[in-house]
Amino acid sequence: MASNTLDALIVTCPNCAKPNRVPREKLGAGGTCGHCKHPLFAGAPITLTAANFDAHSARSDIPLLVDFWASWCGPCLQMAPAFTAAAKTLEPHIRLGKLDTEAEQAIAGRFAIRSIPTMILLRKGKEIARQSGAIPERAIVDWARRAAAG
Repeated sequence: MASNTLDALIVTCPNCAKPNRVPREKLGAGGTCGHCKHPLFAGAPITLTAANFDAHSARSDIPLLVDFWASWCGPCLQMAPAFTAAAKTLEPHIRLGKLDTEAEQAIAGRFAIRSIPTMILLRKGKEIARQSGAIPERAIVDWARRAAAG
């Protein structure tokens, strides 16, 4: 039986940022991009830039958890392994991405980032939750799941 388009989600490819329609019931199966053939989920945060940010934050049906960070920030570097590990647990239901606030100042300004690390959970481009300060993997996972469900 063919999948109803209402039962499909738009998933943005982490490699080429092209949209892919994925049947909701097959989301956990992974899948590959119909454009570039790379995996749609790698269990790792993607690098967000001005070129791909809106494709992942606003066009995808999967919430996006963004880690706003900078290379000179000690707490950011401390939290980085926990954020990476959280991606293995949260994908495919939440996409994780890292945005370098020094390289992408306009996007950081758009979200009024005043301290780092700051995590923002976005759904269809809208902020639904925010958490500042370095936290461990389990806390990232628990917070993101609660925020996405709310």
